[in-house]
Amino acid sequence: MKKNSYKLGEFFCGPGGIALGAKLSKYSDGKSLYEIVPSWASDYDKDTCETYVRNIHGQNLENSKNFIFHNDVRKLDIESLPNCDGFAFGFPCNDFSLVGETKGLDGEFGPLYSYGVNYLRCHQPKWFIAENVSGLSSSNQGMAFKKITEELALSGYKLTTNLYKFEDYGVPQARHRLIIVGIHESLALKFKVPAPTHKDSNLNCYDAITNPPITDNHQNHEYTKQSKNVIERLKYIKPGHNAWSDDIPENLRLNVKGARLSNIYKRLDPMKPAYTVTGSGGGGTHMYHWSENRALTNRERARLQTFPDDHVFFGSKESVRKQVGMAVPPNGMQVIFEALLKTIAGSKYDSVESSH
Repeated sequence: MKKNSYKLGEFFCGPGGIALGAKLSKYSDGKSLYEIVPSWASDYDKDTCETYVRNIHGQNLENSKNFIFHNDVRKLDIESLPNCDGFAFGFPCNDFSLVGETKGLDGEFGPLYSYGVNYLRCHQPKWFIAENVSGLSSSNQGMAFKKITEELALSGYKLTTNLYKFEDYGVPQARHRLIIVGIHESLALKFKVPAPTHKDSNLNCYDAITNPPITDNHQNHEYTKQSKNVIERLKYIKPGHNAWSDDIPENLRLNVKGARLSNIYKRLDPMKPAYTVTGSGGGGTHMYHWSENRALTNRERARLQTFPDDHVFFGSKESVRKQVGMAVPPNGMQVIFEALLKTIAGSKYDSVESSH
């Protein structure tokens, strides 16, 4: 059987969620096997780079100069970077997130998408995948999304943009992300949004976290030390409820004026997908177990992100929390990559209309 392998390059690679989704994706039409092979990646965070190369390439960071470029994307010599068949960039979402100041293109991180555009213009890979938070579509009164997609299209690509609800694609977590798939116009192909694989299913966070059981032997399973007040407060919060529950005694309630974020000290509802895993935040933002009076561990959060247990994260507990929370779920990306491979192979698959 003929093998068609496509090399993947990546900016803002994180701990390897996109790359793992790519590695897992395969398609065969009976005559040829289509696959994606992660080739190289870049990220500014050292712990993240260590996690990426250890899990994706089985190498130490010191021996991975050909696999990983540990640098700020603004300092990379884009012209000298390797060519690739496919390119991925989950450009930083900080300034587009609906939680925060939403500075959009006016923020520190907002303009970083342009380095991905520069790579596309310079190297012209066959296809690309770009990922960001749903808030991108409304940032700067909608002008940020318009500007980014126009620049991507002018780089020589036919775009398909869709807001993916990853809980409909096998991820036990309500995680909604805008994903732009571009295929080079010279290929005369159009990507179609793959139909949901788990819509109206019984996907839930209980099964994800408990089956199989996580033990003390698992990596990244350190518990967070909870204060007595937090433990007492959690005793009065039911699954699916948060710190504003009427059941909490007055002496344990939070003294907060103004906006009350719904995810503060929110317990998971075990029979539903989890709410969105995040990578930072102070007290009350760590995600909380449905029955045990504690925050989730990083390994439990990684399960909600669909990372396998042998995907080990490197760095301090807070560094790992950030890596897990900022990652792209591999299982969701696998569905998208396999649809892309089917598009390249000229094979039909179940699809839905794009949302943008």
